[in-house]
Amino acid sequence: MKGYLWLIAIFVIAIPVGYFYLKPDEKPLPVINPVDVNDSLVDQGLLRKGFGHRIGDFEFLNQDSALLSSKDITNKILVAEYFFTTCGSICPKMNQQMKRVQKAFNGENDVVILSFTCYPEVDTVAQMRKHAKFLGAELPQWQLLTGDKDELYNLARRSFFLLKPAEVKKQGDGGSDFIHTDNFVLIDKKRRIRGYYNGTKPDEVSQMIKDITRLQKSKT
Repeated sequence: MKGYLWLIAIFVIAIPVGYFYLKPDEKPLPVINPVDVNDSLVDQGLLRKGFGHRIGDFEFLNQDSALLSSKDITNKILVAEYFFTTCGSICPKMNQQMKRVQKAFNGENDVVILSFTCYPEVDTVAQMRKHAKFLGAELPQWQLLTGDKDELYNLARRSFFLLKPAEVKKQGDGGSDFIHTDNFVLIDKKRRIRGYYNGTKPDEVSQMIKDITRLQKSKT
């Protein structure tokens, strides 16, 4: 009996130790919930949610004036960001990195890029179409989305956690009342958040590209 207890003890110890020594690309990607994210990015009503988070339903216009619904991208791996077309600070760097993502998965219809504007007052469909052409964003893989400001912000605060309230003296970029982050968010086919990556840093985007490939092969 004592022998069995020793075996069980060794087994229990070996699992976390083995996990610690796994290479980053071998460890399972985390499933991220509101409690795992900076409080300033999360809607107050979700702060204590520790499991079961899913991206909510949405419906916005893309750069081709077509209505894109979350139902249209069911069972897809998503890369989401918030940006605006006249941003002169972090957005150009993020745009260049997102072009890398598009190139890496060109023609693979299970990966979709969603670029939501946080400044819809300026980013009309016509403006998004012009910007998409400038970026080389190709439909249906790369969708630049605009629409009602409240709906865009609610989605950011209740689903993706990619916008934070502006400091009183700053008032956000371009007069917006929110400040967008430099993060890309990775969502799996079950609409769960699996990672955040700094969209201005090539090494983090390279890791995200690897993680997308892992999700393509994963059954969980």
